[in-house]
Formats: sequence, structure tokens, C-alpha cells
Amino acid sequence: MLVDFQKIGEVTPKVKHVNIMFKIVGMEQVRNVRSKKDRTPHAVTEVEIADETGSALLTLWDEFLEKIEVGKFYKIENGYVSLFRGTIRVNIGKYGVFEEMDPLEIEINTENNISQKTFEDKRRSRPHEWFSSGSFWP
Repeated sequence: MLVDFQKIGEVTPKVKHVNIMFKIVGMEQVRNVRSKKDRTPHAVTEVEIADETGSALLTLWDEFLEKIEVGKFYKIENGYVSLFRGTIRVNIGKYGVFEEMDPLEIEINTENNISQKTFEDKRRSRPHEWFSSGSFWP
């Protein structure tokens, strides 16, 4: 099956089934965090990924940290894009595929960092919020 790959500069918030090819151009320090769900420990970091159209931040957890190296090329198939504090983050996700690939003959563009742009995170209100103001009841 032929996979259609998007360019980083064209990625928009809250998109599912993202396929991208990129070079890792930078990596933040690994942090140790605990899951909000069950308090289990996890290692997490963000890496800057780039192609010829721009760059973005990719959040990596646990086992993926051992598979990466700054300066190498990778691809994600069936990943997704989320908003974290109003900025774009690329994620591999539960059903995504992350693989190293042969280097691409492209000029990397880090000037157009889409993770530096702020987007409004329009979340749906939760039913309990309807009652929080007290104005609903007489």
C-alpha cells in the first residue's frame, strides 16, 4: 500500500492519521514523569523534527527514546497532531509506526517552526461546567 506523506509545514492542529518523513535536528533533556492515570513512571522528551517546509516538536515516550539519534532521518505513519498549551505537537500514538529511514536529499528548514505558533484550543464544554456558575438553577 502506498502511503501519502505530508510536509511538516502543512500540518495543522488535531489531525489524525499523519504520515511524515523528517530529520531530528534537536532534542530536549529527558524528563521523568508519572502518569496521571495510574502514577507509573515514564521518560519523556521533545525532539525538533524538520523537513524542507518547516519544523515541529515531536513528543517521544519511553521505548522510543532508545531508538532516536539527532541528525538521522525517520518516518511516522499513522501518527497524530495534538495541541499542548496551544501549540502543535506531533505524536506517534498507540497505532503509529516509527522507523528510521535512509537520509533524504533535502535542505532542512528550521525557520518555519509550526510549534512556535499558538492556536486556540477549542475544547467542548463538559456537562458539569454547565452547572458550575449557579445561574442555571432558579
